[in-house]
Amino acid sequence: MHNRRTEEGFIDVPGGKVWYTRLSEEGAQGIPLVVLHGGPGNTHGPLKSELEALANERPVIFYDQLGSGNSERPTDVSLWKTERFVEELASIREALGLTEMHLLGHSWGTMLAASYLIERKPEGVYSVIFSSPCLSSEMWKQDADRLIAQLPDDVQATIKLHEEQGTTDSEEYHAAMQVYYDRHVVRLNPVPEILKISRPKSNGEIYMTMWGPSEFCPTGNLKHYDVTPQLHEIAIPSLFLCGRYDEATPESTQHYQSLVPGAELHVFEESSHMGYLEETDAYLQTVRQFLQKVEAYRGTHQ
Repeated sequence: MHNRRTEEGFIDVPGGKVWYTRLSEEGAQGIPLVVLHGGPGNTHGPLKSELEALANERPVIFYDQLGSGNSERPTDVSLWKTERFVEELASIREALGLTEMHLLGHSWGTMLAASYLIERKPEGVYSVIFSSPCLSSEMWKQDADRLIAQLPDDVQATIKLHEEQGTTDSEEYHAAMQVYYDRHVVRLNPVPEILKISRPKSNGEIYMTMWGPSEFCPTGNLKHYDVTPQLHEIAIPSLFLCGRYDEATPESTQHYQSLVPGAELHVFEESSHMGYLEETDAYLQTVRQFLQKVEAYRGTHQ
């Protein structure tokens, strides 16, 4: 990388301090991109491992949401709700002086991005990228049930049994869960090193409180999350991304896209939920082209 500048530090947000890093290269003139990681309770690591390549065109900001990664880890469970994470994003934006920015959310990060845009109607957000989105937990669950029904019978039976008995922390349930994850979360074998490194830094309590015991079993406070009735209110250029084998299915992703005026859709044919790791070059190219197009249009229509 040519003369990359890395700035990092902590920002006060409701409930504690979060860690961020801002990467940019000399001469990068584009509008900053803020990246919202998934989970809830995961870390910025996997996304940064590939998306930092975008810093040759613009500053790219990654942060670990409160409770995970390099951020403070308070134990107050009442902090783990969407409203506070929206507040956190607003605090980070203000602290970093981001009067103009693009947003990219992955997985739970798309819920965060959508809630921020719909509730706050913020000025100066040029575009939003919804990467492997979950914008209706009910649709997500219906998709998951359909995908589980395609798994081997014994795996289905194990999942059903442990969810009914409340023994989702058992080894059998986790083994069955892994079969699903290998098909619909990340299809790479071996699993990328960055996922192994970042996993211990995630926070299972946040995930359990907000989502549930597995990707396909929402029991937490996001169980009834649904912004589909408000998606038409998003009035900025929007791009929806997902993988052909994604748990955020192409059908649901296309449905969300149809609800946002003028939104675009791209499906990565060889990917599941982590297209940025599974088809990195195609993912970066798609994101770059979209951001360049938005800025070119903006430049000629000011």
